[in-house]
Amino acid sequence: MSKLTMTTFLTIDGVMQAPGGPPEDPSGGFSYGGWLVPFFDEVTGKFMTEVFERADAFLLGRTTYQIFANHWPRVTDPADPIASKLNALPKHVATKTLDRVEWNNSSLVRDVVSDVATLKARYARELQVHGSAGLAQTLIEHDLVDEYHLLVFPVVLGSGKRLFAAGAVPAKMKLLHTRTTSTGTIIASYARAGKPTQGSFMLDP
Repeated sequence: MSKLTMTTFLTIDGVMQAPGGPPEDPSGGFSYGGWLVPFFDEVTGKFMTEVFERADAFLLGRTTYQIFANHWPRVTDPADPIASKLNALPKHVATKTLDRVEWNNSSLVRDVVSDVATLKARYARELQVHGSAGLAQTLIEHDLVDEYHLLVFPVVLGSGKRLFAAGAVPAKMKLLHTRTTSTGTIIASYARAGKPTQGSFMLDP
């Protein structure tokens, strides 16, 4: 049984929309596409390589899948640690609108909430989600993410799609590890650790 992991690029205020370039996702009038590019460095690249080395398969939302399918098949170097994984490994696309997917080893998922357990059972290590803002909301709402890898870049945008929006299931997280980069990015990995607990600093009446 694999783990479902989510790796997400975020601003300090939690925005995950269009990190890699303006054309990725301008929906809602978002005009800051490409906001992470100035902060990407060797440490960030090394971390992402480590993430992809653990992948057995990918679960992607429609928009992210189409962005990836337009880019990564054109990266043909077999030594590229990310392209080689994305081009070869199974890619499950959560969509209700696409009728077919043509990128190598791709398949459609119509009911992601019902199908996650079956997909996880097919693999031994990680079923990975990258980007996929809409899919992320569904998975978070149904408490289906086992581990989060959050890369928080030192920029505030004030608008855009956010990872944890209304509807997120309250949860406590266990910090697995952290690192920082030369450009001020904080990379933190968390695992689910049950329900939130509460206390109080209030003085007794």
